[in-house]
Amino acid sequence: MMTWNSLFFHSPNSLMMELVLEMHDYVMLFLVSIVIMVLMNLGYMFYFKSVNLTFFEHHQLESVWTVLPFLVLLFIVIPSISSLYLLDTCMFCGLSVSIVGHQWYWSYFYKDFKNLGFDSYMLPSSESSLRLVEVDNRLVVPSSLPIRFMVSSSDVIHSWTIPSFGVKMDAVPGRINQFCFSAKRSGVFFGQCSEICGANHSFMPIVLEAVSFKNFVSLFF
Repeated sequence: MMTWNSLFFHSPNSLMMELVLEMHDYVMLFLVSIVIMVLMNLGYMFYFKSVNLTFFEHHQLESVWTVLPFLVLLFIVIPSISSLYLLDTCMFCGLSVSIVGHQWYWSYFYKDFKNLGFDSYMLPSSESSLRLVEVDNRLVVPSSLPIRFMVSSSDVIHSWTIPSFGVKMDAVPGRINQFCFSAKRSGVFFGQCSEICGANHSFMPIVLEAVSFKNFVSLFF
């Protein structure tokens, strides 16, 4: 869970978030290198107050700074496309969960269990030490098991988001969006609706609790 003095990403708890962090670090390597190179050249020009006249109408140099950005973009695009493909791939899933957004709460349904569903409302501050992020009914899933989530909405557009899993999926009325992930470790993970959906948009927290498969089975059987 993020705190007021957090400066970096959440600790990744899924393959999706690990891919996002790796891609972020990879792109930042190019960005920092380019910024340093540009600043060094600007500093050199301002400090020595000189201009190399051979730079004017230098066709070889113009070819280099045309081809070089193309190569940089190519090195960024290729891993980006592969990462996007992996993020959208939904292979075998051991459990399916349906998520429906409402103004202003969430409904969860375990599709593999008959008549098993519940609503999740934010707890008032007087009933929880975690202000505006705790709910009365947490979504409980087994860790280390691929899970398919199907997200929709009954009224306006919402967005089901948990940063630790690298998940941000829009809940659109009349449409079902899906994604898959597997929690790498047990724990409690917090999120929020990330699409402005009305007056109480700020009061739609998301709490997912990942437990061992044995504990998950004991909850329902």
